Amino acid sequence: MDLNFNKNEDHNKLKLSDLKRRLAKVKLGGGKSRIEKHHAKGKMTARERIDYLLDDGAESIEIGAFAGEDMYQEHGGCPSGGVVVKLGYVQGKQCVVVANDATVKAGAWFPITGKKNLRAQEISIENKLPIIYLVDSAGVYLPMQDEIFPDKEHFGRIFRNNAVMSSMGITQIAAVMGSCVAGGAYLPIMSDEALIVDKTGSIFLAGSYLVKAAIGESIDNETLGGATTHSEISGVTDYKAKDDKDALDKIKNIVDKIGDFDKAGFNRIEAKKPAENPDDIFGLLPASRSDQYDMLEIIKRLVDDSEFEQYKEGYGQTILTGYARIDGWAVGIVANQRKVVKTKKGEMQFGGVIYSDSADKATRFIANCNQKKIPLVFLQDVTGFMVGSKSEHGGIIKDGAKMVNAVSNSVVPKFTIVIGNSYGAGNYAMCGKAYDPRLIVAWPSAELAVMSGNSAAKVLLQIEKASLEKSGKAVDADKEKELFDEIKQRYDEQISPYYAAARLWTDGIINPLDTRKWISMGIDAANHAPIEKKFNMGVLQV
Repeated sequence: MDLNFNKNEDHNKLKLSDLKRRLAKVKLGGGKSRIEKHHAKGKMTARERIDYLLDDGAESIEIGAFAGEDMYQEHGGCPSGGVVVKLGYVQGKQCVVVANDATVKAGAWFPITGKKNLRAQEISIENKLPIIYLVDSAGVYLPMQDEIFPDKEHFGRIFRNNAVMSSMGITQIAAVMGSCVAGGAYLPIMSDEALIVDKTGSIFLAGSYLVKAAIGESIDNETLGGATTHSEISGVTDYKAKDDKDALDKIKNIVDKIGDFDKAGFNRIEAKKPAENPDDIFGLLPASRSDQYDMLEIIKRLVDDSEFEQYKEGYGQTILTGYARIDGWAVGIVANQRKVVKTKKGEMQFGGVIYSDSADKATRFIANCNQKKIPLVFLQDVTGFMVGSKSEHGGIIKDGAKMVNAVSNSVVPKFTIVIGNSYGAGNYAMCGKAYDPRLIVAWPSAELAVMSGNSAAKVLLQIEKASLEKSGKAVDADKEKELFDEIKQRYDEQISPYYAAARLWTDGIINPLDTRKWISMGIDAANHAPIEKKFNMGVLQV
């Protein structure tokens, strides 16, 4: 291997180490002392509950681990959004599991908590997967109630989804393993089956203090809404469990009896490992986001037997399209080629830029995959569409629109991996979050923004400089550099993959070596939902 490969490898493995360090911190939730207090009450933590529930040795993936990262610091922070969401297997059946983390503000709902819960339900709805709620929450975080309570995609949307999912025949199981108060009390009862843990679980619209204040009645919380009350008097819950493990065992028994699902019928054969060493990815991927590299070499380390059948190989070369298998599943891959390519006309095209011919190729390929019921995988490292008079006169806007149209109207499941740059309209055309990928994740090397930090800083600097000069303040070279560095630092923070993951613009940041697992589990989930619509690009100028 050459020196450049080794430098890249060192850089990318340091980023991976940072990812692992951050994940380890996130998994502590509200911290070790709060975990100890939780255990002292005879309760398992959210992550312990999920780990016990999921099948031993089976694959699982965590959705939104970095939700809330560095947000709400004035309120003490909200690690993982105060809720843990995993896609895994219970008794061999793939399920979405949602568990409130009561070590974080007693499991209270911050704005990002609501968004993350809705994302979990969205995954369940899109893939028709059973969903299990492990409830342990104090309800809405009151200091921020205006940002979580009343809007369309706030707290109340959860219960609306409960009703819609029930009408769709999606199994919902809820276990009340701690507090379940106020509006939150509707969630377990709107599920198909509800369990409650004796002595630690409670359900009520208003706790004993509020009842005393509102109607003058004196009653303790256990009598008001404990397990015995709701299992033997109100009939609100269906099962009473003696402790957390007993509740989780009951859930396993319930899931074990669920019948088989209708399948979408995506093609799968016996899986093969890549023939090329996946670990090479760390050396192949440049340390600098502006450096060129051959995306084909990355693909060879992601697909079964390193076999990739290119579609229109010699045409529109700044996008690679073709067929492959990932963990046995047939997939169509749309990837940004990151090296400079030379066309048959002798013209040079920049890597990572979408030209008219590459947009046209991608549109045709996406249509083909929809025709043949093949899931799509987008590998993003894109700086945007080509600009300039030649491109504009050649109809780049029209060709770009066709590609966006094809992505928007695609009916096969889509999965997006942000490997490097994800800038501007390139993010849209390559199936960014707004285009409904079933799962979207980023590598630690990813950057998501309207444009690169360097380019944005230059634009913002000119605006800032003009504003200062207009107010009569001189801007010399030193001041200009100071302003540039300040602007770039601020912008660079926003293009970080952690900034995106904190806001759930992606479902997570992953080890590149876990990419195959995420795509395979995603297609397995999508296979639960037969395709009911036909691919139709509607009215489009051609």
